[in-house]
Amino acid sequence: MFTGIVQSIGKLKQKQNILSIEIIDNFFDIKIGDSIAVDGICLTVKEIFQKEFTVDVSEETLNKTTLGLKTNMNQIVNLEPALRLSDRLGGHIVSGHIDGLGTVQNIEKLDKSWLLSIKWQNDNFSKYVVDKGSICVNGISLTIAKYLNEGEIFTIAIIPHTWHTTNLKNLNVGDSVNLEADALIKYVEKLLFFNKNKPEDLSKNQISSEWLKENGW
Repeated sequence: MFTGIVQSIGKLKQKQNILSIEIIDNFFDIKIGDSIAVDGICLTVKEIFQKEFTVDVSEETLNKTTLGLKTNMNQIVNLEPALRLSDRLGGHIVSGHIDGLGTVQNIEKLDKSWLLSIKWQNDNFSKYVVDKGSICVNGISLTIAKYLNEGEIFTIAIIPHTWHTTNLKNLNVGDSVNLEADALIKYVEKLLFFNKNKPEDLSKNQISSEWLKENGW
């Protein structure tokens, strides 16, 4: 479990079938078996060599995230160690399981921030985009400023600290990014769908849209 607050950046390397990540700033304590979010993808530390660690990556992960392409190009990735119970929840709950890819549509530099517009490559995930809601982009917890086409295209505002300390500054229009929707929205959707399809005689204590409104959601 993660919070989307990036702790460091690293450089991807591939040695035969082994994926290696060199931590190039803000080295953090890691142990073999630890979970590390690499551009938002939860991976397990296999070996450690000074400021470098290796991970095993499945074909599924390489094919369905940006990791495969970045590995071939020795690109920079965002890194976050797993959340501890004593840590502050600075972002939002992030599982490290990528829902889909997004394509950068526009990058606009403002006086004190950047606006980054992204389009889901699979618009089935558009329903999880809500105004001022959370979304994880390349492992970074960000807030949705506005959206179009029922969430298929959304815009996020990036403050200077986030821009300069993550790999967002390396993005260009047309690049792909890893996206993970807010897990809480997906849980609510599942409960509503389940309750809607339950028999009437088992409907007590359902969570419904009316119940959510009455309880401040």
